[in-house]
Amino acid sequence: MHWPEKVLIREVGPRDGLQNEAAFVPTAVKVQLLAALAGAGVKAIEATSFVHPRAVPQLRDAEAVMEGLDRLFMRGNDGVKSPAAPVISALTGNMRGLERAVRAGVKEVVAVVSASEAHNRANMHMSVEASLRQVREMGAAAAAGGVRLRGAVATAFGCPYQGDIAPGLVAGVVEGMLQAGVDEITLADTAGLGNPRQVYDLVTLLASCYPRVTWALHFHDNRGLALANCVTGLQAGVRILEGSVAGLGGCPFIPGAAGNAATEDLVYMLHRMGIDTGIDLDALAGCAGLLEEHLGRKICRNRV
Repeated sequence: MHWPEKVLIREVGPRDGLQNEAAFVPTAVKVQLLAALAGAGVKAIEATSFVHPRAVPQLRDAEAVMEGLDRLFMRGNDGVKSPAAPVISALTGNMRGLERAVRAGVKEVVAVVSASEAHNRANMHMSVEASLRQVREMGAAAAAGGVRLRGAVATAFGCPYQGDIAPGLVAGVVEGMLQAGVDEITLADTAGLGNPRQVYDLVTLLASCYPRVTWALHFHDNRGLALANCVTGLQAGVRILEGSVAGLGGCPFIPGAAGNAATEDLVYMLHRMGIDTGIDLDALAGCAGLLEEHLGRKICRNRV
């Protein structure tokens, strides 16, 4: 078995982790968390989401968060980013969200479309085909504005509304994203229904069909399978894994959805396997502690 020497961990806690929190987390705390994550060596962070405030009230301060990050990572007035600045991305669901993100200075935008028609209508309030038309429009606008567009396929491994998701449904979304100029796609187990064999089969199938795509994986920890699925993803050749600090998160449109793979557990596992992430595990645990302090409850797991 060939294991990679290095894996990129993309932190999605500030977006996916916080979006399910009922009590509003102040903007200053979000920026503090982002600064702490960058200080821990996290190289890629999904910072917020430009969606309608009624859909995700927690992230209604997306512009303010980006303004705080701009102050945090800019050096002087020369417009040169600090060398320590991670790649900051933000999720959008339509052209209006993309336009907001571009005005806020976001340079990497994530377009999400579900492989499940039922989930896409619950999440995006439109059909899969309508979402893909939006993504194609977003691709043209992003290219014109010098913004990178990534893709994410939600419910790629199963849907609580629709049941099993055939690989052809996932491939249909992938095809639409490729038409929009997307070259990196995250396969998301939004409902936490995937299993290691399924992950291996789907990733190897898609990688053989679309060899020029860079693949990433995003798992929710339903029934404790997130880390097992991550390991299987590595075996299938994926080198980008997404996690949420302290395992926070869940889809607002899937009642009872499990939280994300905990970033600190993922980093601990990879380091024990001899795989470099560039992340300081102790500093990362401090980020989880910061969240505990501001959320007012214990969320960190026992560690050795």
